[in-house]
Formats: sequence, structure tokens, C-alpha cells
Amino acid sequence: MQFGEHSHPTGDLQRSNKRFGVRTARCRWRLVGHLLRLFRQFFACVFRIYCGAIRRYVLGMRILVTAGPTREYIDIVRFITNASSGQMGCAIATAAAQAGHEVTLLIGPAASMATGVVPDSTEVVPFTTGDDLKAALGERFDTCDVLIMAAAVGDFRPEKTHLRKLPRSGGPVTLRLIPTEDILAGLGRRKRDDQIIIAFAVEDAPDERIEAGAREKMAGKNADYIVVNTPAAMAAEQSHACILSPDGVVLPWAGRSKHQLAEEIVRLLG
Repeated sequence: MQFGEHSHPTGDLQRSNKRFGVRTARCRWRLVGHLLRLFRQFFACVFRIYCGAIRRYVLGMRILVTAGPTREYIDIVRFITNASSGQMGCAIATAAAQAGHEVTLLIGPAASMATGVVPDSTEVVPFTTGDDLKAALGERFDTCDVLIMAAAVGDFRPEKTHLRKLPRSGGPVTLRLIPTEDILAGLGRRKRDDQIIIAFAVEDAPDERIEAGAREKMAGKNADYIVVNTPAAMAAEQSHACILSPDGVVLPWAGRSKHQLAEEIVRLLG
């Protein structure tokens, strides 16, 4: 090579530029595809919210209400339960239906008499055990706008259910009770941003601890509101209760009929 001449690996440079161009084009197309997917997801979300808002404005909300106790069986005829009558849940279902909402009422055993005041437009679905209620909620929760969990779900169940009636002649029976699943906490974890959950709590703590305990439950269940009352409300016509939100007291403590309290609860929905 003589002085003043330059050597360029022209072929290698062209091939390198070509490979770089192909990789750049592929990256651009991947980015475009990713952006298109994001736009589709965004507009689909906006469309669902917009359509849902129109439906709620025209037809009312889809409100899912639970009421009454659960039963957890010891044997085929005996069970443990609680004193819930279902009056509170039925009063809420009635108030919501009268406000123009589409209501489904999940009603527990021994609470069927309370459904006599529920409007005919209300869909009534019976349940017996906590597992029954969990299944019924699982089928309906994703399509509801509001869940009002007024049912008194048992906190414990027998570890073993006997498939035959236990004879009295067999002598003393020892029951081992185990905690039940927190159904509402599970639903709270899958709640959509546009859904509302109203929880209930029966608190039997000293006065200074009642609201603190209720707030812990509200947070643990991802609820928007919690209705707090005392054991005296069970099967009673009135309830000494308050309603809390994460921001404070929405409805102060007072004695009210369950129909009045139900109207206050429905009023929270706007």
C-alpha cells in the first residue's frame, strides 16, 4: 500500500450497518406493538367505566346484599349458628330496591321470615353454610357494583362433621372448633376500583376499643365503609350503631330502627 492510500473494509461495514438496521427496525416494531396494546387496554378500561356509569345512572346499581346466619353442622341434624335474624340485610335489600337499584339478596337459614317485606323485584338466593355463601358470592361478586355484607358468618365450625346422628347413649361428645375462612377479606383482595364494599362488625369490646377494632377490620377487608354495632342488635328491631369510613365517622352512634339504618346505608351510595 502506497503512502496516501486508505483501506476500508467496505463489505464488513455494510453488513454491520445492515444488521444494526434490522435490529433497530425490530425494536421499533416491538415498541409500536407494546404501545398499541397499552392504548387498547386503556380505551377498553375507559369504555367499561363509561358504559358502567351510564348503566348505573339509567338502571341503578347492581347491589349484592347478604343477610342472616350461617350453620355449621356437627352431624346430619345438629349445628352451631348464631342469633342473627336477617332483618338488617332484608331491610337494606328493601331500601336499595325502593331506591331503584337491581338487588340480589343472599339469605341464610332461619331468616326466611324476614324476606316477606322484600320487593318482588329482588332476586333471593338461599344459603346454609359458610361454604355455600362463599360459592354464591364467588359467582356474583365480579358483576356487582356494591356488596353489602350484613350476614353474620360464623367465626368457627366443627373440625369434623359426623355423617350420622350422634346418639345420646354414646356419652359425652367433645367438639373441636376451628376458625372459618374470612370470606369478605378474600373478596376485598379482588375488588375492582369501581366497586364498593360495605362491611359489618359486631363489637363487644370496651367503648374506647370498638372503633379501633372496627377500623382494623375495615382495612383488612378492603372495605369502603363498615357498620359497627353491638351484640344487642342480634334479632332485635333496633340497632345502636355507627358507620365508619377510612376518613372518619360517616354516621354517629345512635339507636335507630333497622329500616332507618338501612336507608342511611343506601344513601351512602349516592
